[in-house]
Order: sequence, then structure tokens, then C-alpha cells
Amino acid sequence: MVSAKLLAAIVDDDESVRKALARLLRVRGYDVETFADGSEFLEALKTSKPDCVLLDVHMPTVGGLDVQDSLRMGGVHMPIIFMTAHEDNALRERALANGAVAYLRKPLTEQTLLAAIATAVAAKRQS
Repeated sequence: MVSAKLLAAIVDDDESVRKALARLLRVRGYDVETFADGSEFLEALKTSKPDCVLLDVHMPTVGGLDVQDSLRMGGVHMPIIFMTAHEDNALRERALANGAVAYLRKPLTEQTLLAAIATAVAAKRQS
């Protein structure tokens, strides 16, 4: 369990993925906010500051890499864990080079996801 309530944002256009990840993280003691696309998430940052974000790479309109770019350009430092069902080494390298904590392939295992979140939270605490 997480000792203090940490807020994780889940940004994925697949509702079933959002629900499953939210359920898993809530059971593990996290507070969770979910978003169906990148623009919805970016808008919510005006009032909410998650400790980390689980971000789908491929979404309609504003995809994960676009969100990462917007955060960087806006000076917002937030640990990002990318998730994707499509293997693309160039996108993986770009995401990690631009500061992503992890780049995970769907379907995610609970152990891999929780380890990535622990790394993200530790990175946030160090900054």
C-alpha cells in the first residue's frame, strides 16, 4: 500500500483500460483521475497536479507525445509513464529522451506497472 495518498492520472482513449487501471491503483491506495484524451488532461492541469501520469501514446487528437511536448514547453515537470499497444522503437526513444520514466507495452502486468509508478514517484520526490 502507498503510505500517503498519491494522485495518479490515467490518460487513455480506451475506457476499459482506464477503468481497469483506476481500479488497480485505487486498491493499491492511490487517488486516481482518468481522462479520455490528452487535451482533457491538459485542461485539468489548471486545477489538479498529479504525482505521475500514465499516458497512452496513440490517442485521437492529442496523443501522448503531444502531451509530453506541451508539458515540457509549459515548464511542467511531471513523471510520465507511457503505455502503448504498438511497438515503435523511434517513439520509445523519443519519449525516454524527453524525460519519460518508463515506456510500457500493453497489456501491462501489475508488477511492471507498480514498479514504474514507484520509480516515477521517487523521481518526483527527488526533483
